Amino acid sequence: MSEQAAARSAQRRRGSAIWWVVLLVGVAYFTVPLVATLQFSLRTKVPFAAYTNVLQDPVFWSRLGYSAMCAVCTIVLSVALVVPTAYWVRLKVPRLRPVVEFITLLPFVIPPVVLVFGLIRVYSGNPIPLVATELGSTALLVAAYVVLSLPYMYRAVDTGLRSIDSQSLTEAAQSLGAGWPTIILRVILPNVRGAVLSGAFLTFAIVMGEFTIANFLFRPAFGPYLSLLGNSKTYEPAAVSLISFGLTWVAMAMIAIVGRQSRGRVSAVGVR
Repeated sequence: MSEQAAARSAQRRRGSAIWWVVLLVGVAYFTVPLVATLQFSLRTKVPFAAYTNVLQDPVFWSRLGYSAMCAVCTIVLSVALVVPTAYWVRLKVPRLRPVVEFITLLPFVIPPVVLVFGLIRVYSGNPIPLVATELGSTALLVAAYVVLSLPYMYRAVDTGLRSIDSQSLTEAAQSLGAGWPTIILRVILPNVRGAVLSGAFLTFAIVMGEFTIANFLFRPAFGPYLSLLGNSKTYEPAAVSLISFGLTWVAMAMIAIVGRQSRGRVSAVGVR
């Protein structure tokens, strides 16, 4: 019996060692490029000159703000589109779930360059010449970002809906006189808030780094700015990459804090 216990203990130690190795490899995979980028950005004659030049550039802040605004709009529209759709499919038409999943996977099949040229071809002339105006081009950009976010947002929300009993919550809310908007906003959405935040994180990261669609629509986004900076500067692109990485994580942390502060499952008992 002691030999079996010793064998199990040795097996657990080997398993623990393997997981530690996997963890260290994963940490190195993410940290080594960041450290190398930091070292390269500090090779200027004046310490931190690349960071000073970038932070003092008003174009950097305008492009970063524009992409952040597009990211927020994309997240809001994605949530407004995906949450009711995923909830309705799961509650009323579960047979259509494979079809909806296939549709949300199309952004993986259709390249962004094909998507943007299709948008330009359709909306460059009558009856809806959106490309001809600044606001229209921005609206097209956000709409394209919503399409790109569908695979991530839908699967995150669908996973969140699997973890709750949406049928019972809906029936309880309806028995108290709640309508569909109230059920979605005050019952379903708060219960899948964690899943929505996960999809929002991925959407925010995608929008901040996207290049192709913003470039062909001639939008002052952050991705084209980073590409143009790399063609004319040496150390500043590395500094911009690290700064944008840090700011993106700060924004994600703020979203997580806001979501955690407003967390709390909403039951149908409190619905009016």
